[in-house]
Order: sequence, then C-alpha cells, then structure tokens
Amino acid sequence: MKDWLIGLPRVWKRALLVALDLSVIVFALAAAFMLRLGSEEFIDLIKVQAPFEINSVGSLFIIAPFAVFPFLIKSGLYSTVNRYNGTEVTGSVVRAMTLGVATFLIILFLIPGPQFLPRSVPILWWALTIGIITGTRYWAGKWLHGDSLSSLISSIANPNYRGSKHSLPVAIYGSGAAGRQLLAALRQGYQYHPAAFIDDDQELHNNLISGVRVYSPAQIKKMISRTGVKEVLLAIPSASPSRRKQIIELLEPFGLGIKTMPGMEEIAQGKVKIEGIREISIDDILGRDSVPPVPELFAPCIEDKVVLVTGAGGSIGAELCRQIMTAAPSRLVLFENSEYNLYQIDQELERVKQHTQAKTDIVPILGCVTQPRRLNEVVKNFGVQTIYHAAAYKHVPIVEYNSYQGLKNNVFGTLYAAQVAILNKVDNFVLISTDKAVRPTNIMGATKRVSELVLQALSQEPSVNFFNAEKFGLTPTTNTINRTRFTMVRFGNVLDSSGSVIPKFREQIKAGGPVTVTHPDIIRYFMTIPEAAQLVIQAGSLGEGGDVFVLDMGEPVKIDDLAKKLIHLSGLTIRNKDGSEGDIEVEYSGLRPGEKLYEELLIGHDVYRTQHPKIKRANEQVVNWASLSELLTQLLQAFRSNDYPMVRKLLIAQTEIAYAPQDEINDRLHNQVSTGNKPYKNQAQ
Repeated sequence: MKDWLIGLPRVWKRALLVALDLSVIVFALAAAFMLRLGSEEFIDLIKVQAPFEINSVGSLFIIAPFAVFPFLIKSGLYSTVNRYNGTEVTGSVVRAMTLGVATFLIILFLIPGPQFLPRSVPILWWALTIGIITGTRYWAGKWLHGDSLSSLISSIANPNYRGSKHSLPVAIYGSGAAGRQLLAALRQGYQYHPAAFIDDDQELHNNLISGVRVYSPAQIKKMISRTGVKEVLLAIPSASPSRRKQIIELLEPFGLGIKTMPGMEEIAQGKVKIEGIREISIDDILGRDSVPPVPELFAPCIEDKVVLVTGAGGSIGAELCRQIMTAAPSRLVLFENSEYNLYQIDQELERVKQHTQAKTDIVPILGCVTQPRRLNEVVKNFGVQTIYHAAAYKHVPIVEYNSYQGLKNNVFGTLYAAQVAILNKVDNFVLISTDKAVRPTNIMGATKRVSELVLQALSQEPSVNFFNAEKFGLTPTTNTINRTRFTMVRFGNVLDSSGSVIPKFREQIKAGGPVTVTHPDIIRYFMTIPEAAQLVIQAGSLGEGGDVFVLDMGEPVKIDDLAKKLIHLSGLTIRNKDGSEGDIEVEYSGLRPGEKLYEELLIGHDVYRTQHPKIKRANEQVVNWASLSELLTQLLQAFRSNDYPMVRKLLIAQTEIAYAPQDEINDRLHNQVSTGNKPYKNQAQ
C-alpha cells in the first residue's frame, strides 16, 4: 500500500489529497454541529429541511467547501511533497481556514433566508478542520517515510517516545533561535529524532518548546535515561570558542556523540539544513579565542601591492592567499610546484573574486623555488613587491628519509627566493618557519633553522654577493644593493593541515581503530590555519629587518589526551588492555625518526612584546653572511658527493643551529648504498 501510494503520478496524488481535504471540510462541519447540538438533534434538523434549498442547513455543506478550498489552494498546500512536510504546514492551514470561515460567514450574510447556524459552530469547525488536516498530513508523512503504525500510536500515547527505528534520538544544546531552526530542519527529515533540548537558561528548564522538553545541564543523565539520546547537536553558533570547549568537556563523560551546526553567517542566510550538521572541529575542542586582526598591521604589505606566495597550494600557502585577497592586493601571484594544488587554489580564488567583485589580478604560475631563473623572471616581470615564502617540505619522517631533497628545497629554495627578492628590490619577504627549528632533532627542523639564519644574515648585508650566482644567469662577482626587509614567523602545528594527526585520528576512528599515538607523553602546540595565516601577515608588517617573530600558540596539548577525547566525542569508548570491553583501541607506535616529545618556540629567553598581543619578537644569535656562505658551500659539496655523514657533521658543528640528532642517518638512498645492498632488479630479469 505504502509503495503504491509513493509510486503514484504526482497529479493523482494531488487529486487524492484534494478529495480527502474536501471530505474533511464537510466532515468537520458536521462534527461541529453534532458537538454543539448532539447527533440526534442535528439529524432531525437535516431531515425536516429540504437539503438543497439555499436557505437550508444542508446547503451549508455545499457552501463550505467552495468558501474554504480556494484558500487552501492559494496556501501552496498541494505543491509540497507530503512526506517531507514540516510544522510550517500548520501555519498555512490556519491562514487558509481563517480566511475561508470568514468568507463562509460573509456568504451566509448575503444570502436571504433563515439559515440555522449556532455561533459556536464556525469556531468548532475552524478548529476541527485545522486539527484533522494538519494531523493527517503529519502522521501520513511519518508513515510514508518508514514509521510503522504501531510506532505512530506509541508516539501519541507516550510523550517520551524515542522515534522510529530509522531515526537517531538526539538532543539539541541551545534552545534559542538557532536551536529552534535546527529543530524545524530535523523534523523535515527522518535521520534524527529531536528528543530533548539542553539549555543553560533556568527559566526554560522543564518547559516545552514545540513539544520538546528543555533540560538543564545538570539533568543530562536523567535526560539520557528518559529519551535514549545518542548524540548532542550543538546549536550555539554565537558562543565563544572557550565556552564551546566548556560545553564539550561537560558532555564528554556521558559517552554521547557530539556534532555541531553551521555558523552564524549560514544561519542568517537561512541555510540550517541537516546536511550542514558536521562533526565538531578540533578548534572546538581546544577552545582558542582568536584575536581579530589589527587593521593597521594587516594591510601595509598587501593593499594595492603585487604579492607573491610560494607554495600557494599548500595548507598554509592557500590560507595566506585567501587572507591576502581580503586586503585587496592589485595582483596576487600564485607560485606552486604541484599542478593540482595550483589549479585548486586558483579556481577557489577566482570564485571569491567573482563573488566579491574584487579587482585583484590572480596569476597562477607553475614553478619550483629551487629553479631561481624561473622565479626571477616571474618576480621581475610581474613587479612583485611582497613575497610570502611558504614553500617547504615539512613532514618530519619524509624529510628524514629524503634529507638531500629536504635541504635542497628548504635551505637552498629559501636562499634562492631571498636572493631573487634582493635582485628585484622586493620590499618585503616573510618566511614561514616552524617550532621544529628550535634545537632540532631532525633534518626538517635543522633545514628550517638554517633558512632562518640565511635571512638573518642577508638582512644585515647592505649589499650581497650572490651565492651560486650562475644559477640566476649572473656572474660570480655580482653584487647587489639589498633593500628587502626580511622577516621570519615561527609557530607550531596547524590544525587539519596536510599530514596533521587530527584527520588521521578521525579516519582511524571511522575504520573502527586502532588509533595510533606515537608516545603517551608526546605534546604539541596547535593553532588554526586561518589564525596562523592572519598572524603571519600581521607579523610581516611589524618587521624591521631580520626579525624572528613567535606566535602565541596557547597551552601545549597532550596528543594521547586528544586522541581519547576524539574517541569519546564520537560516542565511542576506549577498549581496555585485554580487549574485552570498549570500542576503539589506542596503540602506541613509538616515536618516529627525528621526532621528539616536546616542541619549543624559543631558542633563548630574550623575547619582547609587540603591538599585537599574540605576536612576540625573539632576540636570537645571528651568523654573518660570510660564515654562512662558507657553510652553505660545504653543505652543497657534501650532498653532491653523497657524503651524508659530512652533512650531519657540518650541521652539528654550527652551534647556532643546535642540531642534536637522536638516531642514525635515516636517508633511505644513503642507507641503501652504504650497506652495500645491490640495486633492486625486476624479478622477471
């Protein structure tokens, strides 16, 4: 029966609804008379009058449908899909019936003759028709979508009914405008059954909002027992990050899955939909309160200028481009080695440009920072004034296994980009650095520390003799006046960047585990990508030349605690050691090559406040350009001759780098050659 109804052509469905509603209008009017007069008296009244005379009681049952039905059509009641009807149907029927009853009474007033109509009958008719039409549509919709007749009866008889077997019982945290919008959205679908509200407002506790009870945070255990709630949906878009963190910590012990709804901007645009419900983000868990950008620091290096971003398609590079677009550069050059990443960010920025009607000229350029001639031609011909250097290899184990490429890209790529800036009289050059550059234990951190030293050394030189000048097509004796202001910005891990532990943990949880943590005591600093990009841009404006800025990363986070929190907030439990109880196992895999337990942001203790509360200036030792040039020459020679032990020795010997490796050399190619292993051969040979 159900499948047959759903499969009917649309025109037949409308005809069926029309016939039912016409029957309801007539039936409700008869019921109103019987409630007022009693059934026997009403039947006698019909019998004694000719039913089709214009002034008879029987004629009222002909006039009624013609008075009401046009307004039901006008309300749009027959242009909606019944099984997806929500509470808005009630409003449409109320408006249509109010106008219909008024029209009905006007018609009776204009028709001569003594029609018998008690004053309470129109009111009863109005209420009965509304109740029957809206009620039948609501329950028919639930039945058509999968609820059994027994579950529908249970939902009427039991106020604590937990929804059909197809829907997940959920609580909505926050009963304000956003929470009520979310309730309406949930009722239009059948994935979730909204069983309760949770709210901090004491005046709302134990009250009903659209038929759903409001519980206090102290009543969560009681609420779970009564309603069987499995998940909580956060409907608090205006809450600060620290407040959201408090709420998440309050809910975590109850083993409920926690999801959140869209932000205020989407709510204001009326976009609250079930599809918008998402897992809580890691910044919700960390609860970092971001500081709005300082306008006078955000624009100076960007507004009406030609800006180039190296590594423009990476996690940080792409976010830098998004933030830069908001400050209205005249031209934004996207310099990227990956064709796919370049395509993605170029398309995204073009959409932003069309939407905002920005005047910025977006220029996508394929290229690598280790090819200085290409970069030089780009900077020269597009008239670049500011460079944000985000291109780098950053994954610790991968760079550890490929140390030559790490050094080539991170050190010499930075050096060549800086020399291109000097050669073309670029005003500002900002390097994206990392906390792993502080007392590094891995090749990646060591290369980033050398990169910092390169810029510090260059910033002290009024004119520069180019290193590897022939790579630029220049003579070895080329000497160029240095007018570029170099700035370095050092920070820790960014949330949800490529290679971040957070996406990895989420994937492992979805797969049923295990969740792998390298060490139970490992800690890291975290920051959101948008916040990091904003602070990088502002730090670049604060620089005077050779400055190292350190971003305030907040409190460090224990990765083991973070993994366990993500498991709990997914509504799952941690499996015990013998595997007899719990959903997800946590495994400790051991520190990876080059990895250390604790990261630091400062090399020394000399640190000064700046104009921005989350940006500090570090005062650190500098190596002069002559000494650094000699080190770079030796490093290049060692790598060209595949002398990896010499590379390590040179990096350790430079005290300002403070490189202290904890493992043997992990470069895969070096180890393959040095152990005397034969080259791999095709098994078919």
